[in-house]
Amino acid sequence: MTDGDDETPADEESGADETGDVTAEDLETRLDEAENAIDAAETEADLDDVEETLDAVEADLESADLPEPEEDDEADPREELESRLADLRDALDDARGPYAEDVVDVLDEAATTLAETEWTETGEDEIVDAVEAFADDVAETLDGSFAPDGRDVEALVDAVDAVADAVSDAALDPDEDADDVAALLDAADGLVDGLDAAEEWDDLETHVQLRAQGYYDVLGHYKDFPPEWAALKEWEKRGNVEMVLLALDSLQSDFMERHCLEALARMNDDAAFEAMHQRAGKRDKPGIEVLGKMAAEDAVETLVEYVDADSDPQLQKVTFKALGEIGSKEATQALADKLVMDNDQVRPYAARALGLIGDTRAVDPLADALADDESDRVRAAAAWALRQIGTERALEAAAEYEDDPSFLVQNEAERAADALAVAQAA
Repeated sequence: MTDGDDETPADEESGADETGDVTAEDLETRLDEAENAIDAAETEADLDDVEETLDAVEADLESADLPEPEEDDEADPREELESRLADLRDALDDARGPYAEDVVDVLDEAATTLAETEWTETGEDEIVDAVEAFADDVAETLDGSFAPDGRDVEALVDAVDAVADAVSDAALDPDEDADDVAALLDAADGLVDGLDAAEEWDDLETHVQLRAQGYYDVLGHYKDFPPEWAALKEWEKRGNVEMVLLALDSLQSDFMERHCLEALARMNDDAAFEAMHQRAGKRDKPGIEVLGKMAAEDAVETLVEYVDADSDPQLQKVTFKALGEIGSKEATQALADKLVMDNDQVRPYAARALGLIGDTRAVDPLADALADDESDRVRAAAAWALRQIGTERALEAAAEYEDDPSFLVQNEAERAADALAVAQAA
């Protein structure tokens, strides 16, 4: 460091302005520099330097006094910076490695799959082919032979474990041996793909059962993949709830479960209701969500039982939202009682549900929450709910807070005041 005018001020190094405050522009500039550094990095040490930069930016961002957005549709600078910081951390992770440890982890997963899966006769031949091809792929990189000593599962697992041990013993450096590590990881991924494609009894049984029950009979020339999804859409188009429920019960992927539930919500007939009501009776959250989308009034009695489930806040959130969507006034008192519950992450859901229901009996408890709650998020939700109820008394209760120090509350109060003025003029 030099003396005099050449010395860099401390606030400039930290991205602060003349008052010592960190600005959004400074943080954005430092993130730009970090992004460029990731692109230019050639070694793990270079990436370590970038990580230190991101850690410093994160610390400054947490303590920075950044402006709040003045309009609902205005971008929040803090949220944008946090999002970009997260993206750069993901980019940093992608730029690192690959490491020898990554290869070993993939091989351990493959060995477990080999040992624990029930393969069909066809699948047994396919896993032998996959392991033999993998052994050929790694032989040159590791300078050895790893061909399995037999075709049984135990011999295949031993061959994969032998490769994992050889990778560990090779002490490959992520910088100097980057090409070798990458080649080994590609080979390991190829092995996993080969095992995934091999036929196992669970796959066969599910598809055979669906085929035997006619699930695939509606398929002709279809564009959607997988075929299970194409068949689902056709059964929905034909209004066949039984086939949609068959897919929901048989196919265990999250992808198909989501699409089955969405189809049932759209179909919204007695059979779909009964199936979702049965799930809701077991506290199944996706089933409760579908009942809300169905506006299923016959489910209110069941759902109200979960309003006091304080030990399961996620269940409460889903339930409150569903009750709001259904809109039955039978839930008003139970939801109003939750405006004073301890969990300030759940209270806003109770307020919003009351707003969707629109029962004027909720005006007083919502006005109390708006006046007394310690959470601005809860108070804003209460103001929103009063505005949704929309009577003159509800709008007056919300409009009182036009000068509230919380922007969220103030914004809802201003909208209530505007609606009140229109109503009074009419």
